[in-house]
Amino acid sequence: MENELAGKKVAVLVETEYIHDEITFYEKYFTSLGAQVDFITYLFGKPERTIICDITDTENPAEHIHTMKVYKDFDESNPNDYSIVLVGANYVACRLREIMPMGSLSNVDKLRTPPAVRFFASAMMNPNIVKGALCHGLWLLTPVPELLKGRRVICHTVVLADIYNAGGVYVPDPSHVVVDEDLVTARSAQDLEIYAENIMKTYRNLIEKKETI
Repeated sequence: MENELAGKKVAVLVETEYIHDEITFYEKYFTSLGAQVDFITYLFGKPERTIICDITDTENPAEHIHTMKVYKDFDESNPNDYSIVLVGANYVACRLREIMPMGSLSNVDKLRTPPAVRFFASAMMNPNIVKGALCHGLWLLTPVPELLKGRRVICHTVVLADIYNAGGVYVPDPSHVVVDEDLVTARSAQDLEIYAENIMKTYRNLIEKKETI
């Protein structure tokens, strides 16, 4: 539906080791629906930061390295400003969980403190925001297991043990996508189209529910 997201904003949480095709898909798909798409990462006090995708299955990997500039930091972003919040696939969630300052030994009392963890946890607590995570994305929630406990999800098998141990209810749906109310999960970046379709279907359902209240 053209301009269905006009005036709305979509947040995509990114880091180095993102998947280039996934990120370009989000930008094209949600922009085509009228949304403003914001990519958010750690800027470490700088006005911008360049992150890298060096993931490739080709024989000439050096020819397929991608970079992108990110201009938004978690410290200046509010999840409640967004209609849809997505966590990038691959090792994005792993890197976003790093406890600051980078390189510190830290301790388990600070598991919930990374700004990206707090950002996504806040989004999870707002039922009016559609949340999406595919592949490794749910790793970002494991420091806050009570927000995963009892939620029906699907993920890449690499992170399945962590998701299960955090209380997530794994559903190996043949479609590779699972929707649990305002949370949409998918197995991998190979499922982008059906994943995006379900994100929008969930968004419409939330809008319809609010209109009937």
